[in-house]
Amino acid sequence: MAAPKLHFDGPKRGKICVALAHGAGEGWDSRFMDYFSTELAKLGYRVARFEFPYMAERSTTGRKRPPDREDILRDTWLQVVQALPQERIIIGGKSMGGRIASMVADEAGVGGVVCLGYPFHPNGKPEKLRIEHLTTIQTPTLIVQGEIDPFGTRDEVLSYPLSDAVQIHWVPDGDHSYQTKRDSDRNQNQNFTNAMRHIDKFIQPIWPEIMR
Repeated sequence: MAAPKLHFDGPKRGKICVALAHGAGEGWDSRFMDYFSTELAKLGYRVARFEFPYMAERSTTGRKRPPDREDILRDTWLQVVQALPQERIIIGGKSMGGRIASMVADEAGVGGVVCLGYPFHPNGKPEKLRIEHLTTIQTPTLIVQGEIDPFGTRDEVLSYPLSDAVQIHWVPDGDHSYQTKRDSDRNQNQNFTNAMRHIDKFIQPIWPEIMR
């Protein structure tokens, strides 16, 4: 399997590289992915984005297909980490992309993980949890989760036995993409800004010797 093509934002020699993967339904260039990549780049991070094989095929053929098997998703992430010549790497991404990143983080030896909306369980199936590895993960992990995310609400997630390496930042009134209800006094753009601020706050202490 060929290594995925990498799309970069930010400085060519950024001191920290943040690699981001897309969610199950949208590719590397979705509005959601564009926002976080662009804002991280503005802060001086070197950002790398890529597509899993099934999404790369969709980009070429236009035909939709379900995500690849978990082993292929994991192998793709490991290839991305190996392809980045950075010593200081954070991996993560939207939903499925962040989930798979968290599954390979300890093996890959990265500095941290940032999950942008973690799919703790399938929508409407709270009994089918996807947290086994999160109970033992050792890599510092930030999960930026909407309070009303149908894939894991605040009330649900607070009951999970997650590793001490996992911290969760709650996006006020946010769903899986941090969108709010119509009657909320907040909006998605405010939640994007809120999330971005906490991502930067999470990454900086991982390598305290680096000063921007």
